[in-house]
Amino acid sequence: MADGPLIVQSDRTVLLEVAHPDAESARHELAIFAELERAPEHIHTYRITRLGLWNARAAGHDAEDMLATLDRWTRFPVPPSVSIDIAETVGRYGRLVIERDDEGTLLLRSTDAAVLAEVTKNKRIQPLLIGHPSPDAYVVDAWARGQIKQELLKIGWPAEDLAGYTPGTPHPIDLAENGWGLRPYQRQAVDTFTEGGSGVVVLPCGAGKTLVGAGAMADTKTTTLILVTNTVSARQWRDELLKRTSLTAEEIGEYSGQAKEVKPVTIATYQILTAKRKGQYAHLALLDALDWGLIVYDEVHLLPAPVFKLTADLQARRRLGLTATLVREDGREGDVFSLIGPKRFDAPWKEIEAQGFISPAVCYEVRIDLPAGDRLEYAAAADDERYRLAATAPAKIGVVRDLVDRHEGERILIIGQYLDQIDVLAEALDAPKITGATPVDEREELYQAFREGTITVLVVSKVANFSIDLPEASVAIQVSGSFGSRQEEAQRLGRLLRPKESGRTASFYTLIARDTVDQDFAQNRQRFLAEQGYAYTIIDADRINAA
Repeated sequence: MADGPLIVQSDRTVLLEVAHPDAESARHELAIFAELERAPEHIHTYRITRLGLWNARAAGHDAEDMLATLDRWTRFPVPPSVSIDIAETVGRYGRLVIERDDEGTLLLRSTDAAVLAEVTKNKRIQPLLIGHPSPDAYVVDAWARGQIKQELLKIGWPAEDLAGYTPGTPHPIDLAENGWGLRPYQRQAVDTFTEGGSGVVVLPCGAGKTLVGAGAMADTKTTTLILVTNTVSARQWRDELLKRTSLTAEEIGEYSGQAKEVKPVTIATYQILTAKRKGQYAHLALLDALDWGLIVYDEVHLLPAPVFKLTADLQARRRLGLTATLVREDGREGDVFSLIGPKRFDAPWKEIEAQGFISPAVCYEVRIDLPAGDRLEYAAAADDERYRLAATAPAKIGVVRDLVDRHEGERILIIGQYLDQIDVLAEALDAPKITGATPVDEREELYQAFREGTITVLVVSKVANFSIDLPEASVAIQVSGSFGSRQEEAQRLGRLLRPKESGRTASFYTLIARDTVDQDFAQNRQRFLAEQGYAYTIIDADRINAA
């Protein structure tokens, strides 16, 4: 019997013994195709899902690779039912393909007659088919390329899209020759995306997802529409493209609440694309304003639901999704797979840290006892009020002060969910604050002052979760969050992972009210980071200065 760190169970869960000397090696290989479900101290539970297997297959891993990982690290033999199930599930990807014939007609084709018969009899798929020119092919209505991929995934038969892409209007874009180049993993990510045509690149915050986007633009050399989370992010993209590519300011347009420019490279916010006027999307014309050859979706795990519908109509254009995590709190990972594309590249966070490209980090969960009065108020509150009461407990303010004192001289982000709590924190610490109400120009000024070190403590709302480049931030104190959001936890730690000139290890603190739903939500929030190899040390608030 082997002495590996994994136990593979017949229900497709995999247990990982955290303290085993081979645990980290096994975790990195397992995370390619399995998702972490629970991460208590000693045994982590992963689940092997169909979507996880298909994403791994699309990224170039076959069933033999995945089974070899399990065989290599398992303590007991892999149950035969699991081996068979993995092989058969992975084998479903690519049995159906979408392609074009010589006349450009869109076809759904399969060499497996039984599979083709099964899917074409489905009541949601039948209306999308308008012809049956040969025994192994059906004609797909020209508009339905995205929708048929969604429907096929739902019934367990993901189609491989080989129908090609419009080249768009050619536009010269090269990477700037000013002493920098893509890192090896960035180059590999660009190459695998270009070869696949469309899909998602998963890289940790601070690992240079924007540069992967620039590399893809330089490879495709076409008009490009870049969709981002907010205006600050749009301007950071613009600045990076001006620095890293041959593009000039005259070639890059901003399409947001502040500006409506359409240029060969246009950077638009998700908010403007989903804005409605008289019940209609007011800016849909942007999607056809130019003959885009590439659409880049930044932070694709945050893609608003209406944009999925719009993206279903953009299947003839190359699409690149960039994200630190494929986790979506709304459960629409399948729509990302179908409409943006499958995962093309995924680099484990700890692997990039080991190469020195992102900063090391340690994570702490600080548990705080509520005073008796607050505890009674919490106990008497309605269920929907309890998280707010626990998350905004006044007892957290003094703990934040202690942590700020402990890290005097470092650049510290204090992050909260509730605006009244942010106001109290900013006043208590005599520190500037940034919320959704802060004008964009003022936000940029404060971020720049923080980068330069003239401001060392900044209190921010969730507007700072995404696409904010603050490389010298070395401490984050998370006072409250969006319930149990794993993606938010990843984004907030990501604010600290840019490599630092000081070389110091980053510290990520989460303040938790003990024995409340705050503690329950924290366990869910930490799952994604535990999957990436980050352990949380639990400390009592009254022992901060001794820790």
